[in-house]
Amino acid sequence: MSSYEEVEILLVEDNPKDAEMTQRALRKHNLGNKVHWVKDGAEALDYVFCRGEYAGRSMGRPPRLILLDIKMPKIDGIEVLRQIKADERLRPVPVVVMTSSNEERDVVDSYRLGVNSYIVKPIEFPAFLEVVAKIGLYWVVTNRVPA
Repeated sequence: MSSYEEVEILLVEDNPKDAEMTQRALRKHNLGNKVHWVKDGAEALDYVFCRGEYAGRSMGRPPRLILLDIKMPKIDGIEVLRQIKADERLRPVPVVVMTSSNEERDVVDSYRLGVNSYIVKPIEFPAFLEVVAKIGLYWVVTNRVPA
């Protein structure tokens, strides 16, 4: 990808296999060329708040969708969600938690903090691809967010 300004989907995922499957599903539906993958919560926060390696990004062009894993190194997904939804500029950005965690506490905390959707990743590859494609198509193509 040539520019951070083109990002429509920010994928926050520490598992390379899950990240590849997610990107494959999005590419299959022509959503994959505008995905930026970060591997931990600290990098996700640097990206959305335009700091560190991403200091050249503009806060005026946030991703259209954030796909967020919960269980990650450095900073977990719950804290990433807390900081995103606490910021007035980022609050309108849809955040979909995609995680292997089916813990009720994670679900409750995510919704309390303003997550737009909480999806437990299917284990089977075809089901995983289908779920990711539906998420991408709905949140990037169908859903309307404030300008």
